[in-house]
Amino acid sequence: MTTHTDCELLDRDDALAFARERFALPAGVIYLDGNSLGALPVHTAARLADAVTQQWGTGLIRSWNTAGWVNLPQQVGSKIAALLGAGEDEVVAADSTSINIFKLLAGALKLAATASKRRVILSERGNFPTDLYIAQGLNEFLGGGYELRLVDGNIADAFDDSIAVALITQVDYRTGHLHDMAKLNAIAKQAGTRIVWDLSHSAGAVPVALNADGAELAVGCGYKYLNGGPGAPAFIYLAKKLQSDFATPLAGWFGHAAPFAFDGKYRPAPGIERMQCGTPSVLAMLALQSGLETFDGVSMDDLRRKSLSLSDLFWKLMDEYCGQYGFACVSPRERAHRGSQLSFAHPQAYAIMQALIERGVIGDFRQPNLLRFGFTPLYLRHVDMFDAVTILRDVMTTEAWADPRFQQRNQVT
Repeated sequence: MTTHTDCELLDRDDALAFARERFALPAGVIYLDGNSLGALPVHTAARLADAVTQQWGTGLIRSWNTAGWVNLPQQVGSKIAALLGAGEDEVVAADSTSINIFKLLAGALKLAATASKRRVILSERGNFPTDLYIAQGLNEFLGGGYELRLVDGNIADAFDDSIAVALITQVDYRTGHLHDMAKLNAIAKQAGTRIVWDLSHSAGAVPVALNADGAELAVGCGYKYLNGGPGAPAFIYLAKKLQSDFATPLAGWFGHAAPFAFDGKYRPAPGIERMQCGTPSVLAMLALQSGLETFDGVSMDDLRRKSLSLSDLFWKLMDEYCGQYGFACVSPRERAHRGSQLSFAHPQAYAIMQALIERGVIGDFRQPNLLRFGFTPLYLRHVDMFDAVTILRDVMTTEAWADPRFQQRNQVT
């Protein structure tokens, strides 16, 4: 049986131990939900306070120039690009993930319009709902002339000459399954189509190599592993080779070639700036910028090694200490196919998670019966894995989850 001392020894060799001090973690809490909302960086509150009281309060509208507010989408985007294996002029922080999916899907469909036989938007049935909703809504808005083809199983086998664009999430939000980006991009290219990648559960959690893996279009959110805060701005990636001709359906003024010329006719900016729409949310951008600074000096290879070490240990501890309680892990056993989370199926998953949260172990629940645990390598330790699993064992041994108050569903699960 693995002991607490064994876990302490693993933490002594942690190359990322220094990063834990970059977060304001509440005492008595083991936070295993950074895959849904990242923890608060220690400098974010002070940065926002300064932005409110000084930049806004004293600088007023002058701060668009003096504090550099107008350049935040590009500056934040370049820091995200460094985590994604992209050029700093290929990523911009803007809008929400859903809006950015709409932009890229619509633009990709326009690029494919010359091939009239390509009338299929391809995705997975288990993809995150907002991705599917946006695809459904866009198709309906365009008159229903496309088929949204949803597949189960191996999506690689679904590419053919009918596909106008594919919409794929790199890491599955339920199971944590990690797609091979390079392989699927090569298959899509061979089929004469493109993939819009959703990186919401991979950016900041696993090494991403957009350029090296041949990606052209991608989106992701800033509030999960990037630690940008609730509702943080999303990001959008558009490969350099596509930027001069890519059309966005949301031609807002911040995507204009000269926003403050106040020209009555839209002219898209020549580069990644064209993927912006309306005025950026400055306070949210500054919070995301602070979140990204928690990655300063962090090797993505070290991050990946620690992520896998944490999830391997958690799974091992679950087998050793909770094996008799009916938990079934639905995440891939193979490391190469796993993101930075584990999900366990159980008939009483919701109530068990509520009992865990009350005891300071915070994960989340996903329909229909999954307890989901995210492993953020920047602030989690191996001893946290041991403590979390032993608390879960106590919840099961005492049947604490059976308390009626844990059966009542919260609005956010």
